[in-house]
Amino acid sequence: MAQVTATTTAAIAAPPQRVLAALADYTTVRPRLLTAHYSEYEVREGGQGAGTVVHWKLAATSKRVRDCLLSVTMPDASTLVETDANSSMVTTWKVTPSGEGSRVQVTTTWKGAGGVGGFFERTFAPRGLTRIYDEQLAKLPSVLDA
Repeated sequence: MAQVTATTTAAIAAPPQRVLAALADYTTVRPRLLTAHYSEYEVREGGQGAGTVVHWKLAATSKRVRDCLLSVTMPDASTLVETDANSSMVTTWKVTPSGEGSRVQVTTTWKGAGGVGGFFERTFAPRGLTRIYDEQLAKLPSVLDA
């Protein structure tokens, strides 16, 4: 099984601390960033940053739905990590200063399947997941302005 990685970045016209605080708000902000690919969103513990446990189903395709139970950690002042208890998937949100705003990088890694199925997963899954994150990041400025 090979590791599969999907990464995207976006420039956000807001200070890094404000952007990270918004991304770490699983109670009010994160539900507003979700796309049609998500269902059954539920905060099970916490709701603000480290210590949060959140559940959702992610439909990367109509045939590929992941049941995610994520534990949130914040290893430093610029990073939010979501670790899925139901798979090897780990998503890292890194927010750094960029000019007068922020640069947000989202990286998801997981252990992919082997064989022919793994080839297709490594080839197509990162692109699909990147599109989902791009949609979320495109919503972030309006959520920050609200």
